[in-house]
Amino acid sequence: MAKILGGIGTSHVPAIGRAIARGEQQTPYWAPFFGGYPPAQRWLAKTRPDVAVVFYNDHGLNFFLDKMPTFAIGAAAEYRNADEGWGLSVAPPVAGDPELSWAIVEGVVARDFDPTTCQEMLIDHAVTVPLQLLWPDHAAPPVRIVPIAINTVQHPLPSARRCFALGQAVGAAIEAFPRDLDVVVIGTGGLSHQLDGERAGFLNAAFDRECLEKIVDEPEALTRYTNDELVELAGTQGIELLMWLAMRGALRKPVRTHQHYHAPVSNTGGALLVMDETPGAAALAA
Repeated sequence: MAKILGGIGTSHVPAIGRAIARGEQQTPYWAPFFGGYPPAQRWLAKTRPDVAVVFYNDHGLNFFLDKMPTFAIGAAAEYRNADEGWGLSVAPPVAGDPELSWAIVEGVVARDFDPTTCQEMLIDHAVTVPLQLLWPDHAAPPVRIVPIAINTVQHPLPSARRCFALGQAVGAAIEAFPRDLDVVVIGTGGLSHQLDGERAGFLNAAFDRECLEKIVDEPEALTRYTNDELVELAGTQGIELLMWLAMRGALRKPVRTHQHYHAPVSNTGGALLVMDETPGAAALAA
C-alpha cells in the first residue's frame, strides 16, 4: 500500500529560481534564505520518496483567465516546463505517475470534488522552483510527481476550508492506493506578500509565524479565515496559503521536524516547513 511520509510547505517566488540559475545562493542577500533548506534536503535523502504530490497555483503558463479550473489534477506520464520570463531557465521534464494520478482523481470525485483532469499539463515555477530547492543536486528531481493546481487567480477562489478538505480527500486516496509507494506531499507558495495595488510590498511576518505555528497541530484554526480575511492579513498573493492547507489536509498527525523563515525574499515572507509522519517520528521529536 502507498504511504505518506510527510509534508513540506515552501515558498516558490520566481526570483528564487533566478538566483539558482545565476548561482547566487551564497550571496549576502540569498544565503539566509537558502541556508534554511539543507535540513529538508537531508530529510528527503533519508526518506527517499517515490512520488511527490504537489499542490500549487498556476500563474498563466497552463491555465489562463479564459479557462480557469478551481482544482486541476495532472494525469500525465511527463510534465514539461516552458519559458515563463522572469529570467528563469526552462526546467527539464519531470516524470509523472498516471496510475496514482487517476487513483487520486477517483478518490476525490468519490468525496464530491469535481477536478479538471489534465493528461497534458505544463508546470510553472510554482512546481519547478520548489523541486530545485528540495533536490538541488539533480537536474530533474529523483521522484515522479502528481501536480494538483488550485485557482488563486480568477475569483471566486476556493475557501481555506474547502482546500483543507481537498487535501484530506487526496490523502485518503493515496493511502488507499494498492501499490507500494512512499509519497511526500508538498504545498508551495506564500507566505505573505502583495505584488500590486496600494499595498504593494506588504508583508506580515507576525501572521506568517502564526501560520507556521498553527498549521502543524491546529490547522482547522487557519481554515476558519475567509479568503477576504486571508488577503487582508497576508496580502493579495498571500492567499497561496491555500496550498499549504491542502498539503496539511493530506496528513494525519505530523511532527514538525524543521522550520525556517526569512523575510523579505523578493517582497515575500520566505518560509519552509517539514512535517514528518514516518514511524518513530513522534518518538524522535519527544
